[in-house]
Amino acid sequence: MLTRRNFSRLALAALPVAACSTKPAASTVRLGVQSYSFRDRSLDDALQAMAGIGIKTCELWSGHVEPRDLKGEDLRAWRLSTPIRHWEDVRAKFERAGVELHAYNYSFRETFSDEEIARGFEMAQALGVEAITASSNVSTAKRIDPHARNAQIPVGMHNHSRIHENEFATPDDFLAAMEGHSEYIAINLDIGHFAAANFDPVDFLAKNHQRIVTLHIKDRKRDQGANLPFGEGDTPIREVLLWLRDNNSRIPANIEYEYKGEDTVAEVRRCFEYCQAILAG
Repeated sequence: MLTRRNFSRLALAALPVAACSTKPAASTVRLGVQSYSFRDRSLDDALQAMAGIGIKTCELWSGHVEPRDLKGEDLRAWRLSTPIRHWEDVRAKFERAGVELHAYNYSFRETFSDEEIARGFEMAQALGVEAITASSNVSTAKRIDPHARNAQIPVGMHNHSRIHENEFATPDDFLAAMEGHSEYIAINLDIGHFAAANFDPVDFLAKNHQRIVTLHIKDRKRDQGANLPFGEGDTPIREVLLWLRDNNSRIPANIEYEYKGEDTVAEVRRCFEYCQAILAG
């Protein structure tokens, strides 16, 4: 479980390193994957793919551990009634696979009951993760914060590109969610969506890294453009990864494969190797 002290240590680890005489090694960057990238297969098959590619760290998408055919009240009932051992068993799978599980993607929405919000933190504790990431609503932060403080687990709010009331897309949306709340309301910055909404991920990372718990790495064109293979869009992937490397940051950088490709494993491998080449340069 991430304590307040450990969260402060994580934030300090993200501070810029002044006057470095040598370039930090590429291995200092926590380059991993959002398991949503493998949404076309089971968790067991996704872990097998990670092992084959050489990915050692992961942000777990809730769709890999929840029944995908359940919606609404049925899914809520499943979340509240399923024994917590279910998530402990998932943690054990990651441990056996040798993959670090550092975040759980559990997207709190306005429709969530208070019990459903609280249950998310019980899941995270059972998984042993550092943080929760959430495609949430700006207004939901006030309901999440007391539970996050109680569990001492930060929640990184995830942005999309569509600028819409009560959704995360702009720098001001993040600031509005964090204002008046504890340090446990944090940021999961999707650099592809941020660039597609015509904002600068590198500048935002440099200014707000102490509140960023994870990054999502993808490539998109500006002006709400399409998801594209890495290197073909306008997202400054290189600059973001080099910022992490050169500042010795411990913020996880998770590949999120969303563009159209023929084979998921081959495409995630291509994304991973693209990022590795940047970090090794």
